[in-house]
Amino acid sequence: MPMKQERVIIENISPQLECGTYFIKRIVGEKIEVFADVIGDGHDVVQADVSFKHENEKSFSTVRMEHLGNDVHRAIFTVIKQGFYDYKVEAWVDNPLNWQHGIEAKLRDQQTVTSELLDGVQYLKSLLKNVPSKDKEYIEQLIKAFQDGNSYDLAVKEAVSGKLHGLFVTYPLRTLVNTSSILKVYVDREKARFSTWYEFFPRSTASVEGSHGTFKDAERLLPKIANMGFDTVYLPPIHPIGEVNRKGKNNATAAQEGDSGVPWGIGSRHGGHKSIHPELGTEADFKRFIKKASEYQLEVAMDLAFQAAPDHPYISTNPEWFRKRPDGTMQYAENPPKKYQDIVNFYFESKAYKELWQELLDVTLHWIGFGINIFRVDNPHTKPYYFWNWLIAEVKKKHPDVLFLAEAFSRPKVMQQLGKQGFSQSYTYFTWRVHKHELIEYMTELTQSEMKEYYRPNFWPNTPDINPYHLQGANESMHLIRYALAATLCGNLGIYGPVFEYMVTDAMPGKEEYLHSEKYEVRFWDWTIENKITYLITKINHARRSHPSLQQTNNIRFCHVENDKLMAFYKWNDDRTDETLIIINLDSYYAQQGMVQLPLNEMGIEAGKPMQMHDLITDNSYLWYQEWNFVELPASLPFHVFEIKK
Repeated sequence: MPMKQERVIIENISPQLECGTYFIKRIVGEKIEVFADVIGDGHDVVQADVSFKHENEKSFSTVRMEHLGNDVHRAIFTVIKQGFYDYKVEAWVDNPLNWQHGIEAKLRDQQTVTSELLDGVQYLKSLLKNVPSKDKEYIEQLIKAFQDGNSYDLAVKEAVSGKLHGLFVTYPLRTLVNTSSILKVYVDREKARFSTWYEFFPRSTASVEGSHGTFKDAERLLPKIANMGFDTVYLPPIHPIGEVNRKGKNNATAAQEGDSGVPWGIGSRHGGHKSIHPELGTEADFKRFIKKASEYQLEVAMDLAFQAAPDHPYISTNPEWFRKRPDGTMQYAENPPKKYQDIVNFYFESKAYKELWQELLDVTLHWIGFGINIFRVDNPHTKPYYFWNWLIAEVKKKHPDVLFLAEAFSRPKVMQQLGKQGFSQSYTYFTWRVHKHELIEYMTELTQSEMKEYYRPNFWPNTPDINPYHLQGANESMHLIRYALAATLCGNLGIYGPVFEYMVTDAMPGKEEYLHSEKYEVRFWDWTIENKITYLITKINHARRSHPSLQQTNNIRFCHVENDKLMAFYKWNDDRTDETLIIINLDSYYAQQGMVQLPLNEMGIEAGKPMQMHDLITDNSYLWYQEWNFVELPASLPFHVFEIKK
């Protein structure tokens, strides 16, 4: 270790990820609570600051850290702009405060401190250089008093005064400052924390059965989706679909005449990743769709699927971007035992990888130019992590509003790594968490571990790829339960719309896949249907929009209920101006009842004081007075979403 004169050690700074290897994440307007162990030798007074600045600012702002005991210090600062912030901890032995502390101790012991007063003059002179003009006269008078034995009583009184202490704290003499390494936080717009997605296939929006839908057809859905309280419309790939090795209905290896193929098998004689499937419409039609969606306060999320069909133009123009087998044939995608004969993966180990990376960035920027600011990224875990780190960083340099959702149902550490590399949101295991203990355990991991600093979950009850076993043949109540859970546990959620709201649950035998999946064929939906599910989804979504406590994930406390079929949790926004209590019956067939224990201390409520519990779904209100309260929920309406009014 090099020779260092600093006397203070800085350790265990949080939040940070792996000593600053990765950045933490926040949303505009959020606070960052920084903790650090600040350890000085001996008994001297130690002080510490957190310094922070936005990447476009030249100088750091500082906030003093508070000593919590046991050498732990804490400070809070707020991020107010998108982009990167730097933050660091600085600490020092505070000689002026140490001097003042020594004076106080000696005076309590009735010692004479004439020499100590003379010693303090150096600290007053240092202070004189920094205080505003209104305080200079006061400091000059103290210097004279400290040096004048006839002013001893006045000097002693002022030496230990709160006014002088405040000036020492506000204008510290920072000598031998030890500084931590610089850490980073990336700040996103609010949509990264709170979004409500609706997924549908534009090709299935035709008004006439048997026809291929277009963007113009899809425009008809926008008012319905907006009225239901969704803010994001997600479209699977809209590009030309490969014709070579095209899949048929129900994932048949050989397509029949007229089969539409899988949208994720991208590229044909009609173009590639920068082109639009001709049956959906033109570029002008797509731009019109995006503009029309914005009129309903809807953002369009687009699929980034970095893979190719065997007849993608890249195959002939850039064969070096793909891997061939020893017999010269193209290596199609596999996830044994699954085979994707209609898809060829990019070869990221190619010697021409730089050109490949640049082209994929150009694809992304191409669609950003259309007005796309949200991408759902298909299978990001099958591409190099460092590629995503680079691509997302390059995009964010000029387009900070752009968000990336990782569709990675993979191993936990793989999903976490994608979050660390820069993905704004991620799919999760919620899709398979059904029982109370599973849900609580998973939410605890997401909100109380280090994951809360960088991993933003997005809860999806279903997707075109996943028809979970608990939804296969499920009744209306199960669909309501799953939506209520996703919508109230997590700030971000999404559904594969028509299949979910119309309770299409038929599955491929023995698999978590839909029978007659829209991935493989055009479907016809009666989009005019309204039912109990669409009504209650609308009620829940509008409750989310009007209540900040439901617009985030991390502020959650599970409540004790002596019934494994009832789950209750309390949520709040950061300044606790909005608080909600959610109770959900997890039994889709029978009513469940139990006593819910409220965390009154955390809620700042005394037992016996009335609380008005206003149900945002039914508009009913109840007065609760005690820590324990009785609830009963039928399967027909299996949840309460209470606004708490104190």
